[in-house]
Amino acid sequence: MWVVPDSYDKPRLPCAAFAKTTAIVLSFVLFTAGVSVSSSGFAVVGSRTPQAAGDAGSAAAPSNPAPPLPPPRADRSDGTTASGPVRAQPPRMPFYVATKGTTTIYVLGTLHVGFASDYPPGQPFRKSILAALDASPTLALEISPDELLLSQDDVNRYGMCRSECLIDYLPDSMWKKVETRMRGNPEALKELRHTRPWLASMLIETYDTLKAGFQSEYGTEAQLQNVYLRARGKIVGLETLNEQISTFTRLTSAQQREMLAQDLVQTPAENVADVKELHRLWRIGDADALKAWDDAKSSKLARNAALAAQVDNRVVYERNRRFVARMVGLAGPDRPVFVAIGALHLGGPRGVLELLRKRGFVVVGG
Repeated sequence: MWVVPDSYDKPRLPCAAFAKTTAIVLSFVLFTAGVSVSSSGFAVVGSRTPQAAGDAGSAAAPSNPAPPLPPPRADRSDGTTASGPVRAQPPRMPFYVATKGTTTIYVLGTLHVGFASDYPPGQPFRKSILAALDASPTLALEISPDELLLSQDDVNRYGMCRSECLIDYLPDSMWKKVETRMRGNPEALKELRHTRPWLASMLIETYDTLKAGFQSEYGTEAQLQNVYLRARGKIVGLETLNEQISTFTRLTSAQQREMLAQDLVQTPAENVADVKELHRLWRIGDADALKAWDDAKSSKLARNAALAAQVDNRVVYERNRRFVARMVGLAGPDRPVFVAIGALHLGGPRGVLELLRKRGFVVVGG
């Protein structure tokens, strides 16, 4: 059942341009870890330090390694030779193999926007990732593609209102910051007036991300679906649309204001630089390095540490526990499942990889 913020009124239908932006928000923000908890649009508030080499979750394999990946699928490249042109290589991306007996869960950390160069036409993913996809009868995303198609109406319904409600939610000083941030985009500011703070936060992040040239069509989830060609394979969600949007609608007004306040700390140029750094780290593919960078960033941006922690717990850690419970339920002996979720859900002591270890899985880099 939906839990709606105070003073709910009927939604205001957005203009076409704003509706398109909202769709972009859905395509990468609702999928991502720690949405709206930092200016990057992908960050997680926390206080974790980087793992030392050889710790669980690092690149070094433990003494009890997991069984090897299945044999790689046929090469998708168009072929090159030592004397021929150098073929573009796909980024490493955070990719891990979790095993417990004969049960295997493949976990890929995604980025919900990207560039065409992130997915070379001949081989959009590393061979180990493609082999894992081939071996898995089920591909599990944060939310199923079918439900994502229905999500824009619900975001409009629960994130917008007919009145200029954002002004009512915010103190004058914060509203002035929103006006200053959006003064170069008066049409967007006009629409933002009709959003609740949680959606305003996401939209402001989206504007900054698009300035960096990222595109939602080159998000990892979209590209995975392009190559997931199993005749009997199925694509499912680890949470429902109701659960996902309720994550935000159940935040208190104070918690929503904390989200928005963090988005206004830095300039758009600083936010663009952060998204580019996140993208660089994602291409390298170390979930713990991503989490360490994110923790440092989030600690800097938090305006109220207690509120930030509350938002983080609801938006990130409660969802991590839900993801793990459901991916374990989907997998079975000799029935692997391939899981693709926001990269910043993976690392840290309360991340998905550590939660799998606590359930008895051996987790190694793939």
